[in-house]
Amino acid sequence: MKVMLVDDSKTMRNIQRGILTQLGYTEIEEAVDGQDALDKVDAFAPELILLDWNMPNKDGITFVKEYRGAGKTTPIIMVTTEAEKSRVVEAIKAGVNNYVVKPFTPNVLGERIQETMSRAKAA
Repeated sequence: MKVMLVDDSKTMRNIQRGILTQLGYTEIEEAVDGQDALDKVDAFAPELILLDWNMPNKDGITFVKEYRGAGKTTPIIMVTTEAEKSRVVEAIKAGVNNYVVKPFTPNVLGERIQETMSRAKAA
């Protein structure tokens, strides 16, 4: 499965890449912010996007609105420190399929990926 990691923190991208590799996902593209992701997403054609909220240039929620506005349906998991319920609701309304709050364990990320992909297949 092709996964795009979108986070301005190289450390966080490395952590997520390590977890994804452990879970058996090896086709991984990285983007440093929402604009970088928009520039790369069509060429890479990910089957899942892991997206940070707070980034320079273009934040995660703006990316989601633009991406969904273009008719794209790729599942998106917001991986962020934003834990308030209002933020979770805002992200889901914008088109995020699932939500993981940092810091997280490999098990939590793996479970969210499985949940999200199962729901996407059922839809």
